[in-house]
Amino acid sequence: MGQQSFNIAKSEDKIDLVAIAKSIWISRILIFSVVGVFFLLGIVVYLITPREYSATSVFIPQTSDSNKSLGGLGNLASVAGINLGNALVGQEIPPSLYPKIVGSVSFRLALLEAPIDISTVSEQVSYQDYYENHHRSGVLSAIKKYTIGLPGVILRTVRGTPAEPLVREEDGFVRLTEKQVEHFRRLDNQISIAFNDKEGIVQLSVAMPEPLASAQMTKFAEQLLQKEVIAYKIQNAQEQLNFTEQRYLEKKKEFDEVQLRLGNFRDRNQNVTSSVVLNQMQKIEAEYNLVFNVYTELAKQLEQSKLQVSKDTPIFSLIQPVTVPAQKSAPRLILVLSGFVILGIILSLSYVLGKDFIAKTKAQWDEA
Repeated sequence: MGQQSFNIAKSEDKIDLVAIAKSIWISRILIFSVVGVFFLLGIVVYLITPREYSATSVFIPQTSDSNKSLGGLGNLASVAGINLGNALVGQEIPPSLYPKIVGSVSFRLALLEAPIDISTVSEQVSYQDYYENHHRSGVLSAIKKYTIGLPGVILRTVRGTPAEPLVREEDGFVRLTEKQVEHFRRLDNQISIAFNDKEGIVQLSVAMPEPLASAQMTKFAEQLLQKEVIAYKIQNAQEQLNFTEQRYLEKKKEFDEVQLRLGNFRDRNQNVTSSVVLNQMQKIEAEYNLVFNVYTELAKQLEQSKLQVSKDTPIFSLIQPVTVPAQKSAPRLILVLSGFVILGIILSLSYVLGKDFIAKTKAQWDEA
C-alpha cells in the first residue's frame, strides 16, 4: 500500500509534457501576438537608438633587449660614489597592461582634449566640448534619464550644481569635476583595447556617433598610448644618458682647466732645467693624462648612452591603420530583433504555463 502511494505521488510529480504542449497550442494566438508586439518594439528601439561607428587600429609593439652590461659607466658611477644598481636596466610595459594605461586618469583626461571634426561645426572641437555643447542625446537616453535616472536628476536639482573643485597643484592630487566623471564613464564604454598574447597583437577601438570623429579619436588614443609606452621604456636609458652627460661636462671643464694650466706652465718654464720645475711638470702631466683618460671614456659612454636611448625606443609595427568606418557598428538590427523576439517568447510562455500552473494548484487546494 505504501509503495503504491509512493508511485502515485511520483507519477504526479513528473512533468506532463503532453499537457504543456497542449497548453502552448491552445494559447498559440496569444504567444504569436506577444512575439509580434515585441518584434515591432524591437524595430522601434532599433530606429530610435543612436548610431555608432567604430574605428580600429591594430599594431604590434616591438622592443629590443636593453638588459646589457653597463661596462665602464658602472665603474665611473662607483668612483663618483653613486650606486646605480638596477636603475639603468631597461624596463618595458607588457602589452597586457595597456588597458590599465588606457583606463588611467591622466590618459582619459588627455582624451577629453582630443580634437575631432563633427558635421555641425566647421572647425575642430574637443571631445569634451562636443558632448557638452554639440551632441544631441537620443530618445532612449532621455527616457533612461527620466525613468531609471530620475532619482539622480531630482537629487542633483535639490542639491544644486556643485562648485568646481579648488585645484592646488602643489599638493599633487588630481581633482575631477562631475562632468569629467560623466565623460570618463562614457569613454569606458566607447574605447576598448584587446591584446593577443600568442601573436603579440594589440587592437584598439573607439566608437563615436560620427565616423570621422571615431577615426580621429582612435588615432589620437593610439598615438597617446604609444607615447606613454615609449616614455616609460626609455626612462631608465634617458636617466643613464643624463647622468653620463653631466659627468662628461664636468670632466670636460676639468680637462680644459688642466690643459690650460699645463700649457701655461710649459710656456713659463721652456728653458728651465731645475729638478723642482721638472717634477712639477711631471705632476701636472700625470694629472692631465688621468683627466684626459676619464674624459675620453666618458665621451665614449655618452655616445653609447645616446645609442641606447634610440635602441630602447619601442617600434610599433602597424598591422591595420585607422580608417574612417563606412558602416555603423551599432545597433545591429538582427541582434536587436533577436533579443526582443526571444524576450517575447520567454514572457508569453511564462504567462501561459504560469497561468495553467496556478489554475491547477488552485483546483487542488479547492478539492482538498
